[in-house]
Amino acid sequence: MTGKATDSMSGNQGEGNRGAANAYNEATEKFVKSGKVEEKAREAAKALDGKEKAELQRAEAEGKSHSHGEDPAVER
Repeated sequence: MTGKATDSMSGNQGEGNRGAANAYNEATEKFVKSGKVEEKAREAAKALDGKEKAELQRAEAEGKSHSHGEDPAVER
């Protein structure tokens, strides 16, 4: 990258990226407030039972292959 970082989304911010974290948090809050969570959850469940099932399972397996396991603090 050339030039000087001019905003919180560019440049090296060290460990963690507050700009990206803030953008993610704002987008998540906006989505939750949109009222579309249940609709999107139903769409996701339908995709798991449809033609996308194999592709989604491959993606899940790929993601899990990079995991260090479940967080023991998470209860399911």
